[in-house]
Amino acid sequence: MEFCRALCESWGVPLTILRTDVPALAQARGESVEQAGRAVRYEAFRSLLERGEADLVATAHHADDVAETIIFRLARGTGLSGMKAITEYGGIVRPLLKLTRAEIAAYAEENHLSHVEDSSNEDETYARNYIRRTVLPAFEKVHANAKEHLVRFAGLASEEDEFLERLAEATILRAAGEEWVPVDLPDVLFRRACLICMRRAAGGEYARANLEEIAKLKAAQSGKKVAMPLSKRGDVAARYAFREGKYIVFSSGCEGVLFAEVPFQPEAGAYPYPMNFSVRKLEAAAGKYPRKAGELYVDLDAFPSGCVVRTRRDGDMITPYHARRKTLKKFLTDRKIPARLGRGLAVIAKGSEVYVVVGVEIADGVKLTEKTRRAAVIG
Repeated sequence: MEFCRALCESWGVPLTILRTDVPALAQARGESVEQAGRAVRYEAFRSLLERGEADLVATAHHADDVAETIIFRLARGTGLSGMKAITEYGGIVRPLLKLTRAEIAAYAEENHLSHVEDSSNEDETYARNYIRRTVLPAFEKVHANAKEHLVRFAGLASEEDEFLERLAEATILRAAGEEWVPVDLPDVLFRRACLICMRRAAGGEYARANLEEIAKLKAAQSGKKVAMPLSKRGDVAARYAFREGKYIVFSSGCEGVLFAEVPFQPEAGAYPYPMNFSVRKLEAAAGKYPRKAGELYVDLDAFPSGCVVRTRRDGDMITPYHARRKTLKKFLTDRKIPARLGRGLAVIAKGSEVYVVVGVEIADGVKLTEKTRRAAVIG
């Protein structure tokens, strides 16, 4: 820091200094000192860019860093995405990325530029230092151009990764805030599509084990689910991956909100969340009631006394509008309503007889007829 302060003063360059207790932060976050330090640096970079105090942030990463990163990630166990190594994004640029450490050092010596070596760079208990000082030189003993080949590999991997990303992205279906991945995709596209969804679901924080759990859903029955990891930032709601038919569905809607039953009053009124519907009376015009497609119209006098509003139960039956009597479970299955959503649907019922599945269907026995005197719409 003192070296940078003196250099900036001599060159007339503005300097911003940030002080943070990185070891304490690492302990609080359950991270290594290296991870926490990197997070602090990039948080500072983003802050400077967002406040407009910098147009770009240029880091000093070079080709050796790319080679070291490739070795580190391969040893840790990564996929093709991890081979992208060090990239530019969001105003953060790497102008020295194609130069080796030796080339930069030669330039500094030729132009009489002084520098300071961080003493921690000598400590080989840090993985990256060990790779830099021991592993990478060993690679170069095997092949003199090992470093350049690793960097070239990173570039090729990045191109192929971007191509796969576009292919996988195109297979994902989206509706009502959910993402659907077909289970019959080739494994490489299935994994990539699930990774895309998982990154969005978990705020970018996931492990290979999470992907393996999702892959198991391919052989599971519909309705099975696995939880996504929660974002450490706390800004992403809990989400799940469900097996539904021929798809894996990524959704924050787990299994609907269950609630205690309440009496149903065949009058106008509201049933607040989690039931979340209302009963609105209709006035006839010229002897006819106005109707809109998709609305549920009922004869309030056709409901037997003692009806309640509740969620579905085993043994529930329904005689849908102009249809045959069947179990509510089969009815919902026929309507292709997933079990995770069906369990939380509000129903109006007496005993095991269901008269309304709110938002879905009414029973034939409560439909509007020529004899209706009190009509209402439920929704």
